[in-house]
Amino acid sequence: MKFLEYTPLARINAFLSHVDVGGCMIQGGLEAYSCKIAGVDKKLSRSLEQEVVDSLAYSPLDLSTSPVGPLSNTASRRTLIYLILTLNHMYPDYDFSMLRPHHFTKEHGLLAAKQKIDVSLVEASKFWSAEAAEETTLMDSIWNAIDEVMSLEDCEVYSYSPDAEGDPFADTGSIWSFNYFFYNKKQKRILYFSSRCISKLSMDTASSDDGSGEWDSDFVDGMDLEG
Repeated sequence: MKFLEYTPLARINAFLSHVDVGGCMIQGGLEAYSCKIAGVDKKLSRSLEQEVVDSLAYSPLDLSTSPVGPLSNTASRRTLIYLILTLNHMYPDYDFSMLRPHHFTKEHGLLAAKQKIDVSLVEASKFWSAEAAEETTLMDSIWNAIDEVMSLEDCEVYSYSPDAEGDPFADTGSIWSFNYFFYNKKQKRILYFSSRCISKLSMDTASSDDGSGEWDSDFVDGMDLEG
């Protein structure tokens, strides 16, 4: 999958990489990818698709009503594969290939997802207003940037709520987190937007344990499906 470089997203990412809001730290990022799969991704996508097809024989009713659509449908299987590959690229130290449709949720419209994200980032928004030296709010900047690269009105929105074993940040004292995917089938693009609020106390404890005071805020390149 091909990472799509976009300046407004990079500016927002720079801000969200480290927002000190008092007793906790808010971190997040947005990355967009063109859905063309090649190389290792292509091999994994074929393996995943075969596993899903094989599973249809065991639970056809459950899989026919999955969050990504009926898995007897090629387009639905492809959507699931895009979601999994995106996570693999974002967090290369973790393997998400065992995820299945029930690990994801299809949001009930764009507005619902926007409201949840806006509420989560309300504290960060205050600091953006103080630091950005412009009239555009953080949330307006985020949604304008996403719309420009993704055409929001054409996007399906999915969320991922990891369990303890599948969460890259399960041991960092996360107070809240969200993981959203904006998928535009027409443009063959997907954008991943993740953020979390981390207790400073847990960060201090982790730093003293490993001897490092630095926080890893890397957001990795990623995703694509061709052929």
